[in-house]
Amino acid sequence: MDCYAQMLSKLKHTPAMERFSEVYGHREGELARQLTRYSRLVKLHEDIFHADVSPLYMVSAPGRIEIAGNHTDHNNGRVLAAAVNLDCVACVSPRDDDTVRVHSEGFPDIEMTLDNLDPVPGEEGTSAALVRGVAAGMRQRGYRIGGFDAAVTSDVLSGSGLSSSAAYEVMVCAIWDALYNGFVVDSTVRAQIAQYAENVYFGKPSGLMDQMASSTGGLVAIDFKEETPKVTPLAFPFYDKGYSIVVVNTGSSHENLTGEYAAIREEMQAVAGMFGEKVLRNVRPDQLWQRLGPVREKLGERAVLRAFHYISENERVKQQVQALQKGELETMLQSVIASGRSSWMLLQNVYPAGIHQPMALALSMASIMLEGKGAWRVHGGGFAGTTLNFVPNDITETFVHRMENVFGEGSCIILDVRPAGAALVFSVNTRK
Repeated sequence: MDCYAQMLSKLKHTPAMERFSEVYGHREGELARQLTRYSRLVKLHEDIFHADVSPLYMVSAPGRIEIAGNHTDHNNGRVLAAAVNLDCVACVSPRDDDTVRVHSEGFPDIEMTLDNLDPVPGEEGTSAALVRGVAAGMRQRGYRIGGFDAAVTSDVLSGSGLSSSAAYEVMVCAIWDALYNGFVVDSTVRAQIAQYAENVYFGKPSGLMDQMASSTGGLVAIDFKEETPKVTPLAFPFYDKGYSIVVVNTGSSHENLTGEYAAIREEMQAVAGMFGEKVLRNVRPDQLWQRLGPVREKLGERAVLRAFHYISENERVKQQVQALQKGELETMLQSVIASGRSSWMLLQNVYPAGIHQPMALALSMASIMLEGKGAWRVHGGGFAGTTLNFVPNDITETFVHRMENVFGEGSCIILDVRPAGAALVFSVNTRK
């Protein structure tokens, strides 16, 4: 039996169903959905690469939602985030040379060699840049890399605010880890390698939150005060407690918004710089109040408002973690609303100047439908993309119907927290 037939056979047996449950959870219909995806991906790899390869691996990394800590990680702040049951999955086989070939559905094919891992001018903003950057980061840290052929599919839609780029980066790192290192890379190191690829090679000045949530999995609080983030695993059964997590895709894109994101980080750090610090985490609130006038005069009102947001948001994460640990869901949901309002009013990342305002409309609709019984907020980087909503189970159908009447069929995604982060899900080896 060749490796493709062996993998397809493996996917249909009980241990595979148990493994799917470990990675994706137990929501009705999820196991069947994943079986269909994985089986199709195996066949796609066989069709494209036409080789009786062995061994063969299935590697996955999830997207994420950000519950609180909006734009705080890049200034050493705190965040509350969760991996979700949408992911990048690769069916991948090692090669005997240093060539990397990647076929990602919906994207240009990648073919490169690993002899040149320097950033390539003009490659910024592409998947190839992420692959090259992850390879460079792995090699710099002493990990082995080598060639591979990968067929990739993803239901973390690009521009959806669920961090498709982080899922892709983390997955690529996990591929090299699985193929050449025995899957031993620590989740934090994996996230740092992925962030390096995005910052230096892709050209987006992201913080570490997206990669950490994808790499680690589950519901986690992350404190970025130190170089090695402190991760606190949490567990809270939102659905069992009466709430569905619904992301609304407003149809606007994150394309061409890198400058908007960069400005948030730059303005926060500029405020910190007026106190001789590199990041706002090292500036006390009373210090900011004492020099508010000079800061405003030099940097403008928006920088001050964004600093106010950072300070309040950093404390808000602590409050949410405490509420979840105590089982105080209503307190946590009110804090989610406060976080969203701070992002809208102070951080000002709901829409860029002069652009249409679909996110503002989606947030306003949610605030009317969920007033007193749920929570809503701008999600992720902001300016475009998605909103995050905690919707009572008994009105979820109505909520989705009204949103999709405005933003289109399929614009609402009902999510679960995914227990697993980056994962080597399955492998087969026909070699003796």
